[in-house]
Amino acid sequence: MEPVYLFNLVSRQNSWLSVRQSAISENIANVDTPGFASKDVEPFKDVLDKTSMQMAATQSGHISEGATNSRRVRVNDGEAWQVTVSDNSVSLEQELIKSGEVARQHALNTELVGSFYGLMKTSLGR
Repeated sequence: MEPVYLFNLVSRQNSWLSVRQSAISENIANVDTPGFASKDVEPFKDVLDKTSMQMAATQSGHISEGATNSRRVRVNDGEAWQVTVSDNSVSLEQELIKSGEVARQHALNTELVGSFYGLMKTSLGR
């Protein structure tokens, strides 16, 4: 039976969601700070592309890729929805939308793991 990487993948995404929520919280905390540039993390797909799971070479011709584990926070260069009085790039509305996305993705991960766990229990007859 092949190993299941679902739990590892969900764990990685939850770590990424935690970093993203921290960046969003910092943006919200600095909504009135003059000149503050909003920040966001790179998309999970990009992080996942850079961090590969350790592959085992079953044949000498297989290539093993090295894993890099980086969670970079970048300054958001996109235009804000509005210019604020404090002249910064933080839009409270955008940050709240992103925070809601993080909450939904975390809830989806939780449901996915719960469903998979239920399938595993069923397959074992418990």
